[in-house]
Amino acid sequence: MGNFFNMDNGFFTALGKFVDLIIISLVWLILCIPVITIGPATTSLYYAVVKVIRRERGYLVREFFHSFKTNFKTGLVAGVILTILFIVLAFDRRFATTMTGKQSFILLSVFNAMIFLLICVALYIFPLLSRFTMGIRQLFKTAVFMAMKHLPTTILLIIIFAAISLGTYIMPIAILITPALCILLMSFLLERVFKKYMPEKSDEAESSGRDEWYLE
Repeated sequence: MGNFFNMDNGFFTALGKFVDLIIISLVWLILCIPVITIGPATTSLYYAVVKVIRRERGYLVREFFHSFKTNFKTGLVAGVILTILFIVLAFDRRFATTMTGKQSFILLSVFNAMIFLLICVALYIFPLLSRFTMGIRQLFKTAVFMAMKHLPTTILLIIIFAAISLGTYIMPIAILITPALCILLMSFLLERVFKKYMPEKSDEAESSGRDEWYLE
């Protein structure tokens, strides 16, 4: 019975991570209120969830704002670009549905394919930004490359995102935890992809005390 009240046991560890998911989801939601800050907020959410909740390094909110400050400009621009592209493609697709015949089918197929590609890019781009330093153009090119090269993983990411989104739509109160939960589940797939493009853990880093947590 005494072991139950041990703060290091499985129950309290799981409870602590559950609370962390709620806290960081709320921080993310607040920072997404201006809408245009969704990019840097999502980048920071991924960074904090993987580093603190999964790897147990650092402090949750502190790491979130560290990433938010570091990646603000690039994340902001990437988020705005993605938002504009989604809006334009949505209007184009809606216009295509008003047409008839073969032309409508061709245009709908093209726009659906473009929307699918954009969704794939959106699922990779902010996690990528949280892990690698690169400009906007390289960021988009790398996101497209990884999404297509690792297509089975990309499909699984879409399924996770769609399932979490549907669950949140059915039960809106779940929004208090689903942002971080979705990122957590997706990170198990994304981290496997990212590790393929990272150097091995170096002896120099170990001797200098540098924490290469992202290589674990």
